[in-house]
Amino acid sequence: MNAAAREWTRFTPGERIARAMLYIVTAIAVVWSIRTIDIIPEFLYDAPEQTADLFRRMWPFDWAFYPKAVHSALIETFHIATLGTILAIVLALPLSFLAARNFTSNPILNLIAQFIFVSSRSVNSLIWALLFVAIFGPGALSGVLSIAFRSIGFVGKLFGEALEEAQQGPIEALTAAGAPRSMLLVKGYWPQVEPAFWSVALLRWDINIRESAVLGLVGAGGIGVALDAALNNLYWDQVGLILAVIFCVVVVTEIVTSTIRSRII
Repeated sequence: MNAAAREWTRFTPGERIARAMLYIVTAIAVVWSIRTIDIIPEFLYDAPEQTADLFRRMWPFDWAFYPKAVHSALIETFHIATLGTILAIVLALPLSFLAARNFTSNPILNLIAQFIFVSSRSVNSLIWALLFVAIFGPGALSGVLSIAFRSIGFVGKLFGEALEEAQQGPIEALTAAGAPRSMLLVKGYWPQVEPAFWSVALLRWDINIRESAVLGLVGAGGIGVALDAALNNLYWDQVGLILAVIFCVVVVTEIVTSTIRSRII
C-alpha cells in the first residue's frame, strides 16, 4: 500500500502562529507610537512647500563665507577626528587584549573590558561632547575627547573579536618553542589581525569625520560651530554652503578609506 502523500509547507503550524503574533504586536506598536507622538496633520500638509522654500533660501551659496570661517573650521574638524581616533586606538588596544578570552583567561578582566566597551558605545558622541564641554569648556579639546571616548567601544570590541578569531596553530607552535608572551603578540597574533586592525581604524576615522562635523552644535569645535552660528542668524545661504562642504568631505573620505581598506584586505 502506498504511503499517504505528504504536503510540503514552508512553515510549521507553530512558526505560522509565531509570525502572526509578531505581525500583530508590530502593528499594535506602530499604532500606539503614532498616537503617542501626537503627529499634527497641519504640519505635514505644507511640509513640501516649506522644504522647497528652505532650499530656495540656501541657493545660491555664499561662497565668500568659505575663506572667512568655513575653511579653518573644516581643518579643525579633521584634526578633531584624527586626534580623537588616534587617542581611541591607544586606549582601546590594551582593553581589547583584556577582552579577548584566548589572550586573557581571567573572566573578571574580560567582563571589565566588555563593560567599558558597552559604556562607551551606549553614550552618543553629542552627549560625550556636552559632558566634556561642561568640564573643559567649549573648544576642540572637548571634541577630541568626545570622539575618543565614543570610539573606544567600537575599536576595542571589533579588534578584540579579531583577536579571538585568530588561528591557534601559530600561537601553540610559538608557545611550544618557548617564545615569551611579547613574541606571541608580535609573531603570532599581529600578522593575523593586522588587516582587521587597519580596517577598523580607517572605518572609525571615516565615522568620526562625520560625527565631528556636528559636535560644534554643542560647542565642541569644528565646522559645527560655523553651522550653528549660521543657523542662529538665519543665514541660509551660509547654511547651504556648510552643508554642501560637509557632504563633499564625507563622500571624499568614504572613497579614500574604502580604497585603502580594499588594498589592505
